[in-house]
Amino acid sequence: MKDKDIDHLFRHHSGKMVSVLTRIFGLAHLEIIEDAVQDTFIKASLSWRKEQPKYPEAWLTKAAKNRVLDIFRALKTQKKHADLLSTGTDVIAINELFLDKEIEDAQLRMIFTACHPKLDPRDRISFALKTVSGFSTKEIASALLTKEDTIKKRLMRARKAIQKANLKFYIPQGNELLERIESVMEVLYLIFNEGFHSNNKDQLIREDLCGEAMRLCQLLLKQKNTRSPDVYALFALMCFHSARIEAKISVNNEILDLKQQDRSQWHFPLIVLGNTMMNKAVETDCFSCYHYEAAIAGEHIRARTFEDTNWNQILQWYEALHALQPMPSHILTMAVICTQTKAYEKADNYFNQLKVEDLEQRGYLFYAAKSDYYSKIEKYNRALEYINLALSLVNNSLEKDYLLKKYSTLSLKV
Repeated sequence: MKDKDIDHLFRHHSGKMVSVLTRIFGLAHLEIIEDAVQDTFIKASLSWRKEQPKYPEAWLTKAAKNRVLDIFRALKTQKKHADLLSTGTDVIAINELFLDKEIEDAQLRMIFTACHPKLDPRDRISFALKTVSGFSTKEIASALLTKEDTIKKRLMRARKAIQKANLKFYIPQGNELLERIESVMEVLYLIFNEGFHSNNKDQLIREDLCGEAMRLCQLLLKQKNTRSPDVYALFALMCFHSARIEAKISVNNEILDLKQQDRSQWHFPLIVLGNTMMNKAVETDCFSCYHYEAAIAGEHIRARTFEDTNWNQILQWYEALHALQPMPSHILTMAVICTQTKAYEKADNYFNQLKVEDLEQRGYLFYAAKSDYYSKIEKYNRALEYINLALSLVNNSLEKDYLLKKYSTLSLKV
């Protein structure tokens, strides 16, 4: 089995295992549980290089069950519990906790634990990405546009806060649920975004992360108490974006922007599902940022060709989104839209509201957009200057190749 396949299984199963084992042993032992799960995967990666089990997922689930005894030993309670776990009702109870329905319940408990108000808001997101979806600290740092050391500190603070407050492993109800679900959705949104436009150096799209975010979002939609118009809107957004994944990269492993994409490659069943979810999402008078983002993605999906895109409608949705949730990336996108519609004065006004530092790790997008703007108004020397700045900051190799092609085209015009 290849390392990337091991990574995929770790991503898919580590959150499940950690959640179920936490339900068995409690949040107080979370660090031991995480170490045990990681150790299971290290052993798997070594042994599977020689011979892969016929059913890898079943192997990992069995390994997780076996770790129950190991954890009891680590907690120095073997004499008290080991015999009970060997035979009798405790074995049945533990086996039942590994059923699909119970795994889903355990993961929902973990998601809501991660988003507890006793935890710092920044720590909640980092903790959820780590425990629910098996992100490494490096991947979390990339998703949250911050340093690895900062993420390590946040994870440590979250664990200490959980122990200090003696938090319980449960799904909240009533007003408490409404307060926490917003943080839950933010986490799922970040997981999906890291998959759809990854900061990974060699891989632009990470479908496993997109799929994981959608799976967790579906967990919320399956439960009556966690189902809401906002969650439907978030899932619709994920469907619309995921429908275009196959068309984003060419057969030569090159980035294709919206103008270049073969729209016949867009996945129609996901578009239909997204529309169904959107119809449920708008059964409310109060729209969230996810409603507006889904509406924007829907406009792109609706256009039969790039030229048919309703840019004015998209700009209106972005203005509404920015009013609700002001972000530098929204201003940059509005500048790009105005450049596309030849509203150059308005585009320039948006650009002037930004500094490259505002976009942190995505700063190269600012320079690339400015390059396009100067190219449109036929100031090719300035366009070339900004594409060079973009190239100096871009990390992903596919995006770098994409920008180099633009550089070559501009060089011919200077």
